[in-house]
Amino acid sequence: MNFKFMENISIETLIHSAEASEGMPLEIALRLLDPVGSDLFICLQAAYSLRQKYFGKDVTIHILNNVQNGLCPEDCRYCAQSRTSKASIAQYPMKSDNEILQEARAAYAQGAHRYCMVFSGTGPTDTRIEKLTSLIGLIKNNVKIEVCVSPGAINAQQAAQLKAAGLDRLNHNLNTAETYYSSICSTHSYYDRLQTLMAAKSAGLAICSGVIIGMGESPVDVYSMAKQLGAVGANSIPVNFFMPIEGTSIKEAVGLTPEYCLRILCLFRLMNPKAELRMAAGREMHLRSLEVMGLYPANSLFLQGYLNTHGDSDWRTLNMIKDAGFSIVSEVSLDSLLVEKQSCSNEYLKTRQQLRPFKQENEG
Repeated sequence: MNFKFMENISIETLIHSAEASEGMPLEIALRLLDPVGSDLFICLQAAYSLRQKYFGKDVTIHILNNVQNGLCPEDCRYCAQSRTSKASIAQYPMKSDNEILQEARAAYAQGAHRYCMVFSGTGPTDTRIEKLTSLIGLIKNNVKIEVCVSPGAINAQQAAQLKAAGLDRLNHNLNTAETYYSSICSTHSYYDRLQTLMAAKSAGLAICSGVIIGMGESPVDVYSMAKQLGAVGANSIPVNFFMPIEGTSIKEAVGLTPEYCLRILCLFRLMNPKAELRMAAGREMHLRSLEVMGLYPANSLFLQGYLNTHGDSDWRTLNMIKDAGFSIVSEVSLDSLLVEKQSCSNEYLKTRQQLRPFKQENEG
């Protein structure tokens, strides 16, 4: 669509379309995503007005526990754990109960409001569901933290069991648009993923479902993702920006610039005003120097990295939150966390090799 001769979109237009009962029309969404069709700062102002309305200046911290890594029979082309992946990851079966509990306690101490357990694989057996219900109870009885589980595909009965065990939220990402899904996976369908979300919703579980941007999808696909997540009533939406890992079938991120990533976050906020919006994997890589601006549409992020990749240091991320004037949803204060994580001065000292990179062995 050619926006060259259109009047620049206004904050009022964006907010009105966000709050309209019929939702944001495609034309407005495409203008928002295009720098010719809209001014970035107007988009950020509109998104922030809704973020502030529903979440104030709070940032919710999540910490992931990769409870079971690799060994997956699915062929998702973006995933380092896929059966087709050649990525050098540490594969292991499910961690012990003690490991999982200790990581939950550590997550609480690091300021996390929610602890997210992620399992590789297609989905759990009934035996695994029984194990999960026991684990959920163990954590809830010992740690004052909300629990989210990403178990793979589940049915309505399994969802009801998890709800009865005290699970707060279930994660199952849609990842991309329905029309693009066959481009990223062939061993299961978009419909399969929707069925899991519907099972969770029917059981009364809060739903966490997100996307991965930068795998070759179009702006229309992005709009479709945001619209579908609103239709299923996703309570939490993690927006991931594709991080290429050597060995995966998709080799590089497509079309991601810091500005485009911010526009994506604005779109998801405006199309899902009341949802917890998470600036998830790839924020450091793709938002780069504009990362802090992502907190204006988004009200949540991950601390301590992602499933198989590192993120920024805790200290840097927490400082970013504080410096921008935001606070965290935690019984642990942001200031005390920053004092605890304050880097020792030696971290910034140059080594002898760095000070004298061209010194010859026979020189003093």
